[in-house]
Amino acid sequence: MLDFSGLVLSNRDPIYVQIASYVKKKILAGHVSNGDPLPSRREIAIMLGINPNTAQKAFRLMEEEGYVVTVGNMGSIISINDTILSRIKTELTENMVREFIQSAKDSNLSFKEVFDFISDMWDDA
Repeated sequence: MLDFSGLVLSNRDPIYVQIASYVKKKILAGHVSNGDPLPSRREIAIMLGINPNTAQKAFRLMEEEGYVVTVGNMGSIISINDTILSRIKTELTENMVREFIQSAKDSNLSFKEVFDFISDMWDDA
């Protein structure tokens, strides 16, 4: 079962979006697999100290995006295939790169400077 204890909530994005993003990151990292159960909405609300309606909103988003399935009262499970995994990988990678580029631009770094830093550090990371 997916553990939400590592999720640190911020004021940056809506909480339900942060929950969904956390699940996507766990999927991409291979920490959860197809068919793995999720805690109930109520359990997540208690763990994170949030309103149960916010947890419900996160589940609705994850179900709409297709990587979580809920069957009646049986609970919710991770539901991924190659297409969903590829979509999650693309989305998370694009977001990470956009944030990095914006941070570099905010620091007034040129493309060449950033490229050179990445080239020098790539093998050390």
